[in-house]
Amino acid sequence: MKKNIKVFAPASVTNVSCGFDIMGFAIDWPGDEVVLKIKDKPGITITKITGDKGKLPLDPLKNTAGVSLIALAGHLKFKKGIEMEIHKKMALGSGLGSSAASAVASVFALNELLGKPLSKIELLPFALEGEKLTSGGTPHADNISACLMGGFIVVRSINPIDVVNIKTPGQLFCTIVHPKLEISTADTRKILRKQILLADAVEQWGNVAGLIAGLTTGDYGLISRSLQDVIVEPVRSILIPGFNIIKDSAIEAGALGCSISGSGPSIFALSKSEAIAKKAGDAMMKALSSIKVDGDLYISKINKQGPKVIG
Repeated sequence: MKKNIKVFAPASVTNVSCGFDIMGFAIDWPGDEVVLKIKDKPGITITKITGDKGKLPLDPLKNTAGVSLIALAGHLKFKKGIEMEIHKKMALGSGLGSSAASAVASVFALNELLGKPLSKIELLPFALEGEKLTSGGTPHADNISACLMGGFIVVRSINPIDVVNIKTPGQLFCTIVHPKLEISTADTRKILRKQILLADAVEQWGNVAGLIAGLTTGDYGLISRSLQDVIVEPVRSILIPGFNIIKDSAIEAGALGCSISGSGPSIFALSKSEAIAKKAGDAMMKALSSIKVDGDLYISKINKQGPKVIG
């Protein structure tokens, strides 16, 4: 057995407009890196965290990666010790699954060190333990599943876990603008409506079905018509400065659709070519700049691999 390993786990876009808590996909960059070192002395410790501006706890019981790693090590009856380093390569509270990436990286790394005793889908419940910390105890598997499984996923159920990979067109590109603001997932869940109109629910279900059908058949027109969120986006968008002008700029540049990534503040757009994705990115960044907010821009295909060993 190897004594150490370094793993990269990618960021993810979730909800994907109409698919609140059930849809997501992985992107190539950014992501998080985790280093595990096996020690003879029992126990799990986090020795270093970088890129978090001192905000994340070293206590493994209070850290998403630590909680996930403890759960998996216990399940596998791993008796030796583990030292973990976490290197955050994306902003906290970005809406890109930062906490999920760390959790996924930790369990994926230990599973790799031990010769892959579990499949990716079998690792999911352990990574999900860490995600509960950031969502106020409400489990949601969209970021975790997209990051771990790679590709575009649909979470049909979390009890029991049932995650489905959806085929996507080869030329589908994602543009992401991350305003340099931090939004808490737990806080954004608190402002959501507890009840919705039946008419809104029916419209949303139609968009979910249409989006899946459009992705699997490569029907870009259907994808575009289905990237509509009548339930969550109208509420959460009020927390993101300039959301409407950024969204409008992406659509005017030729994007198929545009919405909030996760709980925000990141905003994503889907396009049917890299050229359009870049054009949409330029327009979105210009709109962001017009409201005097700094941000980062990412352009990526759908990342079908998920986490990977990098050292």
